[in-house]
Amino acid sequence: MSRAGAARRLATAAAVGGGGLGLFGGSLYGLLIAQARFARRRIGNVTDKAPDPDGVYGVGMSGLPLRLAVLGDSAAAGYGARTPDETFGAVLATGLADLAQRPVHLTCLAQNGAQTSALVGQIRRALELDPQVCAVIIGANDVTHTVRPSDSLRYLKSAVTALRAAGSEVVVGTCPDLGTVRPIPPPLRQVARAWSRRLAAAQAIAVIESGGRVVSLGTILGAEFAAESSDLFGPDQFHPSPAGYRACASAMLPSVAAAAGIGTDVGYEPARGEGVLPLARAAALAADSTGTEVTPAERVAGSRRPRGRLALLRHRRRTPIPAPGTVETELGAVDTGRTDDLPELPSR
Repeated sequence: MSRAGAARRLATAAAVGGGGLGLFGGSLYGLLIAQARFARRRIGNVTDKAPDPDGVYGVGMSGLPLRLAVLGDSAAAGYGARTPDETFGAVLATGLADLAQRPVHLTCLAQNGAQTSALVGQIRRALELDPQVCAVIIGANDVTHTVRPSDSLRYLKSAVTALRAAGSEVVVGTCPDLGTVRPIPPPLRQVARAWSRRLAAAQAIAVIESGGRVVSLGTILGAEFAAESSDLFGPDQFHPSPAGYRACASAMLPSVAAAAGIGTDVGYEPARGEGVLPLARAAALAADSTGTEVTPAERVAGSRRPRGRLALLRHRRRTPIPAPGTVETELGAVDTGRTDDLPELPSR
């Protein structure tokens, strides 16, 4: 079965309540569990909290602060970063403030070890702050914890639907490719690669059908990490380093900015491989290309097809993000009461 077909089958199973097990086989769950326990011994316990990046970025810039919420797992939280300005959320908020030339009020609700089901609680707290844009990174722990893919997708679709109903724009960084994470040994590595990429494509379908947009983080933890693992992986060789978080934020920033209404969000360039495609096909292609954005087709002028049938695939150009300290920041502006749950198996 093609990845597009597998992703569509997963998304359909989530919609109707199916298990989705047939795509992988029950024996792979046993492999993942056994090998994940081995990997956990090599990685160690996720015992520290990520630095808290909550606050206002771009202090002194004119205009009302743009409200940005970051949700998801420890990759979204910035686990392993040494200081707040090295976290994913801080880098994203810094870049967004610089592009918009207005303050950005960041609230990070992401948690270490969070699976997609944890978005329920995170969204409840986020909506109290009425975020204009929500950036989400989620899915890796669903793979390492052998969560049924259809269950994971139902939680994600429900989360995006709730945020969109409240008026928030949503940008989801799909599940990264776990196939080159060093502490994960074969055969788990091959299983994790296939599973995470299929989940990423299915996540794209679920998010688009719910009115959000997605950005592929596949090769952020794939070829890019394999080539520069000493720079992009943290000390445990599982979580990103500050350079890795900067790479993630750089990939998502153009789409987050577009969602926030910064710059133009119309048109596409066929010469760069952009265009309107069947949704499942666009989702499968995006899973293999870091930074590729997929949005609902009805966002394209003149598109008349129903949501979920077609999607727009774009390769947005990245812009440099200012170095830490370049954009004036006031931390501690928001008390989220965030706590970090310790997972039983290796977790992001």
